Amino acid sequence: MAHTAEDVAEWMLNEVKSAGILHQEAAVQYIKSHFGESFIYVNDNGNESIDKEVKKAFRKLHRGKAAWERDGFFWGWS
Repeated sequence: MAHTAEDVAEWMLNEVKSAGILHQEAAVQYIKSHFGESFIYVNDNGNESIDKEVKKAFRKLHRGKAAWERDGFFWGWS
């Protein structure tokens, strides 16, 4: 069964909810190994990042309850 951006976003939501925090680097590694490279891209800074469709689905799921911490490169549950 092929995974969707929504599958990845649901995993991200569950991680942030249960741990209270989700580091981008750890998320990228997990997504690559469990969902596939197609959900990861290299951004303008040359860093691996999570696909925009996944982030869009993630925002829809958490409805403002998860905040991106730019300095630490993680999402935190508010």
